[in-house]
Amino acid sequence: METPAAPHDPAAEPATPETPAAPGTPVSTVRVTVTSPDAMGELGLALAKRLRPGDLVMLTGELGAGKTTLTRGLGAGLDVRGAVTSPTFVIARVHPPLGTGPALVHVDAYRLGGGLDEMEDLDLDVSLPDSVVVVEWGDGKVEELSDDRLHVLIDRTTGDTDSTDDTVRVVTLHGIGARWTEADLASLAG
Repeated sequence: METPAAPHDPAAEPATPETPAAPGTPVSTVRVTVTSPDAMGELGLALAKRLRPGDLVMLTGELGAGKTTLTRGLGAGLDVRGAVTSPTFVIARVHPPLGTGPALVHVDAYRLGGGLDEMEDLDLDVSLPDSVVVVEWGDGKVEELSDDRLHVLIDRTTGDTDSTDDTVRVVTLHGIGARWTEADLASLAG
C-alpha cells in the first residue's frame, strides 16, 4: 500500500516576486558547516558585512553551541566598542560603533520567561531602527519586533555522524521578510 502524498502547503514553497511569502515564512535559507570556534567567528565577521541598521538577528542553539562566538564575530565585523561577551546576567549590552556603522545591541533572553511584554522593558523597539539587534534565545519572544528578521539556528553535529569532534556545527540562516529577499546570504556557504 502506498503512503498518501502530503497535502500541498503553499507556505512551504519559496517566495518569488510574483508570490510573496506569508508573514514569518523564510524567503532565503542557507546552511553553512562550521568546523571550529574560529570559523564561527569568521562566519559572524562575514555576516556582519550583510547587516544594516534595523536588522533583527535571532540566534537559536543549545548552551555552548556558539551563539556568543558568532556574535563576537558580528561585533568585529561591525567595528563596535567593547568586548562582546555573553550578556546572560545583564540581559542586554549595547556596543556603540567605533566608526560610522550601527551599534550592536546584544541580548540574552534565556532568563526572560515572557514574550514581548518582558522584552519591552529593554526598549529594543527604540534601539532597533539605528542598531543591529542580536537576541540569543529569542524564539517566541521577539518576533513581533520586526516582520523582517534573520533567524540563525546553530546545531551540533556530534551524534549525527561518526565524528567525535564536538566543534563542528551546522548553521542554518533563515531570512524572513522582504529585507532578506535580495540579501546575499548564499555566498556565506562558500
